[in-house]
Amino acid sequence: MNIRPIRSEIDYDTALDRVAALMDAAPESPDADELDVLTTLIERYEADHHRIDAPSPTEAIRFRMEQGGLKPKDLEPILGSRSRVSEILRGLRPLTVDMVRSLNRHLGIPLESLVAPSASPSRTGSGRRPGKTVRWLVERGLMRDGDALDQFVASAFGGSASPVLFRRGAASRTNPQSDPLALQAWCAAVIHQAGRTGCAPLSAPRPTERDLREIARLSCQHDGPARVGGALAGLGIALVVLPHLPGTRLDGAALLGPAEAPIVGLTLRYDRIDNFWFTLMHELAHIRLHLSPDRRMILDDLSLPDADAIEREADELATNSLIPPHIWTAGKIGPTAKARDMIAVAIAAGVHPAIAAGRWQRQHGDYRTFSKLVGHGGVRRHFEGFAERQ
Repeated sequence: MNIRPIRSEIDYDTALDRVAALMDAAPESPDADELDVLTTLIERYEADHHRIDAPSPTEAIRFRMEQGGLKPKDLEPILGSRSRVSEILRGLRPLTVDMVRSLNRHLGIPLESLVAPSASPSRTGSGRRPGKTVRWLVERGLMRDGDALDQFVASAFGGSASPVLFRRGAASRTNPQSDPLALQAWCAAVIHQAGRTGCAPLSAPRPTERDLREIARLSCQHDGPARVGGALAGLGIALVVLPHLPGTRLDGAALLGPAEAPIVGLTLRYDRIDNFWFTLMHELAHIRLHLSPDRRMILDDLSLPDADAIEREADELATNSLIPPHIWTAGKIGPTAKARDMIAVAIAAGVHPAIAAGRWQRQHGDYRTFSKLVGHGGVRRHFEGFAERQ
């Protein structure tokens, strides 16, 4: 066992990578001893260098429970007895190394969310792993070097960096392995960027279905993606295109910023024309149907199934806004459809053929057919410097 002190962010990242490699260590083995020592060193380094009011391990567990619709009894096979689960969820019992290992393996909670001091009544902050997140934000000019991440997040969320408030006002279609801290930081960055767009107040309480159809028709323009920001600004909606922060696994989000101003955030995780327009319309559907003072943000990984009513409604409105049902039905688009059928139905709907091809692929679960029609590489080039910031 060759363990060195953690003196820098490079040492810190190396230690975390080593912790990940040791998670399957047998109890009371040399590897398990190394894991214990590394955990202590990581906690000490975080306490000295990473001051942020971020989720504790207990809050990370509760976050994952909310995402997965889990109840305390579902944790009993992972953590032990009912009383032990209760104590952990109330922050009265710290996690052991075995518990951390089980939570990571069975629930996919990131190690850096669990290898941190447990909450206590007097706790004012915790040692989370903001190092990579901070560097990502600073390198893209989203946060000034030397600024604290907790202040950056707090200023975006109305003066509070509380993860409890973040979760309470959010709905999500997110990957179970997404990092809650990274999600929080990405949303804060989107809100900060939206504040620089100078959008006028909403021209109407919600964008109408007619508004959504007009936006969809921009897809026919050769520079359609570049025109979207101006069109949305005319409706009082800010568009922010920001790469997905490592650990978020996001396609997009719909948010309410300061003064209840609606924001669409897009990551362009997939550089395809069909994906851009569907994700955009999906987030606009959330703004029309679902955002409210009680539900201030909705986060979306659209590679996941639409597991709840909110997501199904947004998928349906997005799909129908791009190609109305009567046009799709009249086109008789079946399993044996040809490229000319995609083009014909797109012309009838006034949208880019990639949108019809992408809809057929999703409907039939076949992503090889029409792969040349969905517009690979056709989006990021419209957003200056985007590819360099990935």
